[in-house]
Amino acid sequence: MPTKAELKQKATHIKLKVRKGDRVVIISGKDKGEIGFVAAVSPKEQKVIVLKENEENPEQPLPLNAAIKHRKAKTQGERSARIKIPVPIHVSNVMVLDPKTNEPTRVGRRKEDGKLVRYAKKSGEKLIDVPVMEPRSE
Repeated sequence: MPTKAELKQKATHIKLKVRKGDRVVIISGKDKGEIGFVAAVSPKEQKVIVLKENEENPEQPLPLNAAIKHRKAKTQGERSARIKIPVPIHVSNVMVLDPKTNEPTRVGRRKEDGKLVRYAKKSGEKLIDVPVMEPRSE
């Protein structure tokens, strides 16, 4: 039987600074320096899946930190293929891009009009929650 303290520790809500749709840069690993957007967030494991825009086919984004999976042909007419699968990356290995300067920045939270708002620490600019795959205006 778990104690009350153990139950309370399990029930704590993990708050991450990165959200779905944020433009991020990978700061470590094999894809260091690559810029993309967050497609999925897993607060429990503290991991994110990062994709980048595909110029050739905007409907199909390319995965960053990808693993290659070999798929064998099931029928004679079908071809075998190498498929890139996005692998989750730890939150500490990505940084949110500042909307004003387009540089990596840390994220803070402050109250504005009674609501908690995320902001970029470098410029003080408010981070707007952007839906995934929305064309950005520059």
